[in-house]
Amino acid sequence: MQMQQVRYFLALCEELNFTRAARRCGVSQPSLTTAISALEGELGGALFDRKPSIVLTGLGRVVRPYLDEIAHNADYAREVARTLTPRPVADRSTRRLL
Repeated sequence: MQMQQVRYFLALCEELNFTRAARRCGVSQPSLTTAISALEGELGGALFDRKPSIVLTGLGRVVRPYLDEIAHNADYAREVARTLTPRPVADRSTRRLL
């Protein structure tokens, strides 16, 4: 499972439209569709019923809170890492004395 698949899934849950979800994620609609299909394959079933309109399947409803937590934890880990990572110090040899 890849983070982009998780983020695409969550965007599609909110948008319930492949085109809008793809636009929101900054990818093409076929890329989003491919990622969702791969995620469905990995999880063993359809996450969305696609016709007549897009809705979550039972599997989609069950995994959504877990995938939402994964995304939240990834964001939190990134935020913590930024606070703990020392910022680069400017090279003192390039400073000019005034």
